[in-house]
Amino acid sequence: MRMSKLLMPTLREVPAEAEITSHKLMLRAGLIKKLAAGIYSYLPLGLRTLKKVEQIVREEMDNAGAQELIMSALLPAEAYQASGRWEVFGPSMFKLKDRNDRDFCLGPTHEELFTQTVIDCVRSYKEYPMTLYQIQNKYRDEGRPRFGIIRSREFVMKDAYSFDLTEEGLDESYKKMYEAYCRIFTRLGLDFTIVDADSGAMGGSGSQEFMVKSPVGEDGIAYCDGCGYAANYEKAECIPQAAESVEGDFDIEKIHTPNVHTIEELVEFMGAKAYNFAKTIIYKADDKYVAAMVRGDREVNEVKLKNLVGCIDDLELAEPFMVRQITNAEVGFAGPVGLDIPIYVDKEVEMMKNFIVGANETDMHYKNVNINKDFTPTVVADIRVIEEGDVCPKCGKKIKTAQGIEVGHIFKLGTKYSDALGLKYLDEDGKSKTVIMGCYGIGVTRCLAAAIEQNNDENGIIWPVSIAPYQAMVIPVNSKVEEQVKTAEKIYEELKAQGIEVLLDDRNERAGVKFKDADLIGIPVRIVVGKKCGEGIVEYKERRSDASEEKTIENAIDSVVEFVKSNI
Repeated sequence: MRMSKLLMPTLREVPAEAEITSHKLMLRAGLIKKLAAGIYSYLPLGLRTLKKVEQIVREEMDNAGAQELIMSALLPAEAYQASGRWEVFGPSMFKLKDRNDRDFCLGPTHEELFTQTVIDCVRSYKEYPMTLYQIQNKYRDEGRPRFGIIRSREFVMKDAYSFDLTEEGLDESYKKMYEAYCRIFTRLGLDFTIVDADSGAMGGSGSQEFMVKSPVGEDGIAYCDGCGYAANYEKAECIPQAAESVEGDFDIEKIHTPNVHTIEELVEFMGAKAYNFAKTIIYKADDKYVAAMVRGDREVNEVKLKNLVGCIDDLELAEPFMVRQITNAEVGFAGPVGLDIPIYVDKEVEMMKNFIVGANETDMHYKNVNINKDFTPTVVADIRVIEEGDVCPKCGKKIKTAQGIEVGHIFKLGTKYSDALGLKYLDEDGKSKTVIMGCYGIGVTRCLAAAIEQNNDENGIIWPVSIAPYQAMVIPVNSKVEEQVKTAEKIYEELKAQGIEVLLDDRNERAGVKFKDADLIGIPVRIVVGKKCGEGIVEYKERRSDASEEKTIENAIDSVVEFVKSNI
């Protein structure tokens, strides 16, 4: 491709709305163009890279025995209503009506529709097992689109669904997808970690996420170098740790704590440690209110709490007026003593003695409170967020934490959707049984951002060869020198003849502009044709390296071909 003909609107300045490296560089390198919040067009360089990611995904899915199809993004409401997810997705689902007042949505994910397809199309148990997939645009009305294409309202996703007759069959299908995902993310050049995860709105009995570690990741990862345990914060099991308590048999005592609302303020006011307090937080769970208690130096894991409570819609903090109505106190003074709503208590609180809590009275707290003496919890369970230095639940060593970008997620769905929609089969004895399902997703567009987050420097993108928009670049230093131009053209044609995807910077621009653009768009390797071309000498440079070297024209071409083929 000749750059004089390429639509590549590069920017020298960082756009004001860009917050993270990948977003900045995708806009600056002319890969994408913003249309609205969370909605982007893909320009030629961006689209080429996106298609390469799709092709790697497609090849590995096909190699794993999955079959590709494509479904509409405009979907009728009935299947989602049957599964209960019409309500579960809530405002994050784009809902609309047609001219006949029939409900539709823009597909956020397709479990229901794939299930219905198998119901309509599969006639015999002999056709199982089966895995179907598509690579298609998805739509979710994110409350806060951010970080460019990492959290957008329209995105490309590969979603696959397996259909098996037995749990053992599901295990085998799941294993195949697990292995395919490892190959996919390795080929994409991503440094990834596999973590245990919460299934969320997708449901099912088990799931794992493929995470790319990054300081800008929205997901927390807890991992252990000792045994390899890894889980996201939502799922990570917390082993309760006893903290120093006030020993003795004391009566509960009310203390005046004027204008002291937070744990930090209480610690200073009372001269105690944060772990001597237990926080009581009021939540709205569907149409009821519940209280959650964790130690003063811990945080509530709202996903664990939501799963424990069993609420269908979002769990959210209670409104201040409801906190006042439930506790008879301002926010900051809630406590379990005398509270007339379910109380979910973290395991660590159960280990505490003579601790301090809110007294359900403004400016008042209780001290010397004890479980089962002063109040009775509804449930005691692990409901806190794991922290750096916690005990690994597998081997007992210290947990480490990091942030990560989720690029893939695999689920064992079981019969959640086949039960809801009636996907059954008659076995060889004529008995009706339910098909068992799995679900496997990859954020195709998100993989682009993750790759850039892991592969960049102060000058721009450093694409892995496998997904670079072009594999090589030829740059004549001075487009007004005929010898340089002809040599560059010759190298360009020879690389094309050897199957290399190559850019020729034939623009009438200064050398500095060409080099800056080459670094910005991140082409993996380049040949620079300069003053020594008359001697048959050019400069060879790999984008990831600071060093360049002079080579003969033939050697430079051979080096490019070898570099590309060994890294593809």
